[in-house]
Amino acid sequence: MNQLNEMSHDEMQRVRLEVLRVEHRDLDDAIHALQDSRRGDQFTIRRLKAKKLRLKDQIIKIEDELTPDIIA
Repeated sequence: MNQLNEMSHDEMQRVRLEVLRVEHRDLDDAIHALQDSRRGDQFTIRRLKAKKLRLKDQIIKIEDELTPDIIA
């Protein structure tokens, strides 16, 4: 049987979370490289920062979904 079919929803979300974190980190590196090189135009940097923020929102959403609510 296909291994993806055997993964639970939480396991798939954890894999997706890790992929998003790597992409977020890569975007951060790309933004810093463009800013440091002074060759990146501001539009491109702004677009990458907006994408990075969208990724962060997705990361937070998945983290909230995977973290159980604890009533104090």
